[in-house]
Amino acid sequence: MASPSRDAFAKIWNNRWFVLVAAMWLQACAGIGYMFGAISPVLKTSLGYNQKQINRLGVAKDIGDSVGLLAGFLCDVLPTWALILLGALQNFLGYGWLWLTVTHRVPPLHFALICVLIGVGTNGESYFNTAALVTCVRNFSDNRGPVVGILKGFAGLSGAIFTLVYTATFAPDQASISFMVAVIPTSVAILVMFVLRHVPSPAAALAGRSSSAENDVTRVQESQNFKFVYGVCLALAAYLLITILMQDIADVSHTVTVAFAYGLLFLLALPLVIPFRAAVMTTESTSSKQTLLEDCKSRKEKHTHNNHSSPPHTDEVLFSELEDEKETWPENERQQRLDRASSRLFRAVAQGAIKLKRRQKAGPRRGEDFTMKQAAVKADFWLLFFSVVCGAGSGLMVIDNLGQISQSLGFANAHIFVSMLSIWNFLGRIGGGYVSEIIARDYVFPRPIVMAAAQAGMAIGHVLLAFGCPGSLYVGSLLVGLGYGSHWSVTPATASELFGLKHFGILYNVLTIANPAGSLIFSGLIAGTLYDREAQKQRGLNALAFSSVATEQFVIQNTDEALLCEGAICFQETLFIMTGVCILGIVLNLVLVARTLPVYGVGVQKRTCPAAAATSARNGNSNPNAKQSQEEERNPSCCSITTYSAFQSSKFLS
Repeated sequence: MASPSRDAFAKIWNNRWFVLVAAMWLQACAGIGYMFGAISPVLKTSLGYNQKQINRLGVAKDIGDSVGLLAGFLCDVLPTWALILLGALQNFLGYGWLWLTVTHRVPPLHFALICVLIGVGTNGESYFNTAALVTCVRNFSDNRGPVVGILKGFAGLSGAIFTLVYTATFAPDQASISFMVAVIPTSVAILVMFVLRHVPSPAAALAGRSSSAENDVTRVQESQNFKFVYGVCLALAAYLLITILMQDIADVSHTVTVAFAYGLLFLLALPLVIPFRAAVMTTESTSSKQTLLEDCKSRKEKHTHNNHSSPPHTDEVLFSELEDEKETWPENERQQRLDRASSRLFRAVAQGAIKLKRRQKAGPRRGEDFTMKQAAVKADFWLLFFSVVCGAGSGLMVIDNLGQISQSLGFANAHIFVSMLSIWNFLGRIGGGYVSEIIARDYVFPRPIVMAAAQAGMAIGHVLLAFGCPGSLYVGSLLVGLGYGSHWSVTPATASELFGLKHFGILYNVLTIANPAGSLIFSGLIAGTLYDREAQKQRGLNALAFSSVATEQFVIQNTDEALLCEGAICFQETLFIMTGVCILGIVLNLVLVARTLPVYGVGVQKRTCPAAAATSARNGNSNPNAKQSQEEERNPSCCSITTYSAFQSSKFLS
């Protein structure tokens, strides 16, 4: 007989919430790219790089961060632990060798090899992302939205978490940031790589053996657990923000900073309460579940009583009623409802087959499954792609150059703003997904309107950063971080709604190429060139001589320090250009909203009458079942499936 401690450990190990907590820890190390703003000043001073070279290193970082096609392919070939181990090795090799180079423990490498090291090291986080997201989406197949939002949010918090750890352990040695980025993610990945695995949900394990009331109890418990995790996430973001502001405003001692780091570890471990409670507090959980079960049964009995006192024909019938309440209806009413639902289902399938046959040569329409080749010839795809280039690309320009922006405005501690921007990035991802879900679910309006609003806020943030007024760096980084983060919660959902889920993986990975593309243009070419030009003006060098490669190398090798620029003028012209880019992104998103509004409009009409929705979907085409549609208009009971989830489910049937 197994000991109680071993039995409790087995329950924790086989709990999918324990897997989710481990994935959250791994994702907290999967945003190391956001630390580049704190690493870049050390690269400039230690290796003698100019701003143009620093921005090219940022492009290499963005390419490594965004190109995850290899990780997606290997995910179907390798086990999860091997995928995580491969990412850990890449991370350790890239940033570990970078630390040796920065501290001059090894001979200096050519600039191109430094780009390769940063790209390889940052690409390790794509393996962490893939392993965590794929595993947890499979474990929580009924709660994909909350799970993806939580995991992506922790990736956005990476910069703030690493900053607090740095101030408690390595500060003020800025060269140690590269060492920390190389060691901590590798250690965490090795710690959790065997924890991340597929663990089926209790509902799936007991499929067909549990009552509808027990399923309701399970859903209530799942909702409570997710609310608890969301609360921990928000508490973690608030805690990091408070500690960062205290370190910036007051002279905090090292002891207090270490105490802050211990508080961070406590908050990161707090979600373990869920699997431990499920394993240890068995009796209390059973009692709580019994209470919820009785409450669900009482509500269902009350609903059944109301059904007996109402006419047998109702104006609305949901498929969930057929499943959850079929045993409580009288035999004649249950049969009538089943007949009506079956009739509507057969009609929907027949009409879908007619439409499919009619447009077999025309290809899929919005909301159906597109291949990459089919999506590449659609204007909607490229409107979405270039809107992400404008929004995410301009945001990355600020993220990659935040260290130089803060130094040019007179701030010595660039890592503080890097960590604050990570918090805003986290809140943007959580808030953007939440708001877009309300707009799409409750108001049935296209999600890109959220991206347009985010880019409007980013444009204001760029203007504030350009003028460099007191406090503008705080407010500007807030607006840019919120806007940038919201792009990566709205874009995947928009792509899945417009182009389907069958080929979503390749479609999403192509859309993420917008990240390094925008970084290459806005950061590598525009920001670096304009910054170095202004720095040359301040040093009184000849602009013509600066344009010569040989003279540029001579200048770098024969000065005691790299090119530095002071004042708001350093990035002012670049930030004004980014403002115009965001305005262009707003226009692209509004055009996309106007083009895709009919897709969501069908969902609105389904809330009122399906006959109108069918007319809108036909777009003027003749319908051989027009008489049947007129009959449905006269029969209000046909207006049954009116929810947004039913509208989404129709895409899987098409």
